[in-house]
Amino acid sequence: MTVDEFRASLDAAMPPPGLSPALLGLWHQGRGDWEAAHETVQADDGADAAWVHAHLHRVEGDEMNAGYWFRRAGQPRTKGDLDAEWTVLAESLLTRTD
Repeated sequence: MTVDEFRASLDAAMPPPGLSPALLGLWHQGRGDWEAAHETVQADDGADAAWVHAHLHRVEGDEMNAGYWFRRAGQPRTKGDLDAEWTVLAESLLTRTD
């Protein structure tokens, strides 16, 4: 799946089948459902979910908590545009699942 296809799936009532927890969390965030996104990634101990978790805390404005999750994910802390960060996450995670 491409990032454009993933983004287009945000208009559907249900996520595409077979998404990893990290991508599922990102899908919920893309639809504006922070709570569902947070629940999804918090339930997974993997580095990818931690990376999305960091993004979610940036979305809510909790930079300190975001920093913790970036470290857990082994990813550099970002401070740029949230929409651009969402796209980078989607591209990276989709590449890993292809």
